[in-house]
Amino acid sequence: MPKAKSSIQIKNKRASFDYEFLEEYDAGIVLCGTEIKSIRAGKASLQDAYCYFVKGELYVKGMNIATYFWGSWNGHEPLRDRKLLLTKRELRHLEAAVKQKGLTIMAVRCYIAENGYAKLHIALARGKKEYDKRATIRERDIRREMERE
Repeated sequence: MPKAKSSIQIKNKRASFDYEFLEEYDAGIVLCGTEIKSIRAGKASLQDAYCYFVKGELYVKGMNIATYFWGSWNGHEPLRDRKLLLTKRELRHLEAAVKQKGLTIMAVRCYIAENGYAKLHIALARGKKEYDKRATIRERDIRREMERE
């Protein structure tokens, strides 16, 4: 019997404003101890989260998972670097892309999948210039005006 779909959605709203997403992937996260319970409680933040490579493996840095309130003395460190799980083909493609100037990998959204595992939605991104950000604000305002009418 499949599990009910979770409503836990932890988003990095600032990433879509500051970056233009070129490609998007869903990656598994290697968690320890009480981290999954904190994510299910919605006690995580992707505010300053980004991804980097170490020896061909992808890690997320700056993802804050708060300590679990009901956890015992053996809790977890909130800001530790966490390994991401992707296929070898995806890892090779992303590593080659990140070597290009101006591209980075941003953590966009963290959610609980249907099978109960925590997933991180990541995107290969290019930083926006100031005039791109103004254009985004203008488009959002126009869309909002159209919806009112």
